[in-house]
Amino acid sequence: MLQRKPIFPNVIEFNFQAGHVIGCNVYLVFDDNEWTLIDIGYEETVDEIIELIRLLDFPLSRCKTLIATHADVDHIQGLAKAKQMLKTTATSHKLAAGPLARGDKLLTFAEISAQGIHMEMPPVEVEQIVDDGDTIEIGNLQLEVWHTPGHTDSQLSFRMGDLLFSGDNIYRDGCVGAIDAHHGSDLRSFIQSLTRIRDSDVKWLLPSHGPIFRKDNALLDETIARLDRYLHMADFGTCAADWPLMDEWEREIAEGILPN
Repeated sequence: MLQRKPIFPNVIEFNFQAGHVIGCNVYLVFDDNEWTLIDIGYEETVDEIIELIRLLDFPLSRCKTLIATHADVDHIQGLAKAKQMLKTTATSHKLAAGPLARGDKLLTFAEISAQGIHMEMPPVEVEQIVDDGDTIEIGNLQLEVWHTPGHTDSQLSFRMGDLLFSGDNIYRDGCVGAIDAHHGSDLRSFIQSLTRIRDSDVKWLLPSHGPIFRKDNALLDETIARLDRYLHMADFGTCAADWPLMDEWEREIAEGILPN
């Protein structure tokens, strides 16, 4: 049996537990022998993660469910394999369930031809649909479901006491999950989700990538302000609300203003 290295009571993160980077952050939440995983990562790392679970003396038969924070390939490519190995269910938001069932390569970022990215996306059925305000029980613990869209329309976060498993909403350096119209990103929703996190009384953010960090409202304010600027920048294409330069140009054309 391996020594368990919980990062908080009842929470293990597998990159930290393994002592090396496996992939996205995979959280095991447990109470006594019942447990669940928040995300699973790539298919190629499933065997290593499940072997670690076994060596940490968690009964494989006591997996409550496998949770998908959202339907991105780097979070859920291994979901079908892990679900079969553990003989358990999958849980996600309803907007992730469709792409997961179809094995949709475009919406999950498994296929980005322009960058030479061509990954398999095994279809997987989601048995349990959750939405904002629902709870997931693991033993005597409760995960409160937050729907925090922005990065994707299906992005979920999960609160447990002072902790928020915050998905791809924000990382320790103030960066956020990729913003891409083809991916279902929405800047206004992103700002609302980050505002909700900022205004909450959670103390720790457990993101889907990178280090866990203490919630920092100044950092969140800076990020919210940056995304608000993105709303008015052509850089973000159809994710932007407007492009003020076009209004200026229309006025200059109408008034015959020459370049200066």
